[in-house]
Amino acid sequence: MPVLEDDVVIVTGASRGLGKSMVERFSAEGARVVLTARDEDRLSEVAADLPTESLVVPADVRDSDAVANVIEQTIEAFGRIDTLVNNAGVAPMDSDGGLVNVTDEEWEAVLEINLTGVFCFTREVLPHMYDQERGNVINISSGLGRRAMAGVGPYVSSKWGLEGLTRTTALEGEEHGVNANALDPGGRVDTDIWAHLPDEEREQILDPDVMDDAAVLLAAQGPDGVSGESMDAEDWEERLG
Repeated sequence: MPVLEDDVVIVTGASRGLGKSMVERFSAEGARVVLTARDEDRLSEVAADLPTESLVVPADVRDSDAVANVIEQTIEAFGRIDTLVNNAGVAPMDSDGGLVNVTDEEWEAVLEINLTGVFCFTREVLPHMYDQERGNVINISSGLGRRAMAGVGPYVSSKWGLEGLTRTTALEGEEHGVNANALDPGGRVDTDIWAHLPDEEREQILDPDVMDDAAVLLAAQGPDGVSGESMDAEDWEERLG
């Protein structure tokens, strides 16, 4: 039997890259998948090739009303939510000269997508997971959520905030059987974010399916699973495999 047979999994940022790859793997493992991102056409293209039931609900993670609509439609269609994967995010934006040259708009764009969006989805999903007394929240993080780097202050801040939010979600979810963990690929991934790199550099970075195995292991956890931890994909595979 597939590992996630009939589970319901929501994936944000599901139209491309890491999100698309995880969606395809979750479906291959038997899950019913809810795909959300801003690009409805690309979401529909991904959903069309999935072997299990799916639901496409376009949304901007920064829009709390749109996020609530994703959750409402998921419950109407499938009656439950077993796993939320907060994958939508923006990449580091180099700030020439560091923090002193970061504009308000740059700061807000990164924090709103990488952190506020995660909060909005988590807030809407948790009551349903609490009611069913089980669930998994998987937040896609970065090594820069555990260390810092000059020149990308907004991104580092967003990922450190995500790490803290993950641990808070885990603490609050413990009595309800809900696990919350952070997962990162362990390096740069060959997605649209790094399309500007020369071919020889892109050949040295990770494939988009790098987190698929770890994401499935995390989604398959029961109420007594590991929670409140942050690791890269390889370490999660070793921990849970």
